[in-house]
Amino acid sequence: MVSRKKKPSKHTRPVSDRPLMGGHQTRESRSDGDWMVRHVSGSAAGKSYRCPGCDQMIPPATPHVVVWPETPSLLSAIGGGQSLDERRHWHKACWQRHR
Repeated sequence: MVSRKKKPSKHTRPVSDRPLMGGHQTRESRSDGDWMVRHVSGSAAGKSYRCPGCDQMIPPATPHVVVWPETPSLLSAIGGGQSLDERRHWHKACWQRHR
């Protein structure tokens, strides 16, 4: 019998190495800092999220963006990496209006 190594949990990997289904990732500079933006297709969006731009729900199967700061916050840095708590799901239009 061949021994197999267990794959490390996605929760122990840096956010940049964790999978987000579908879409492509870009870096955007805004007045409040530099952000990593992942564009998520509707077919890859399987859960509901609350958009911080309009405080409305993003239903499953709705194209949207996932945004997190390029530089982790001090709290995340102390914890050893960027926190999932810093990721936010936005409606595309709300993110475009956000400056």
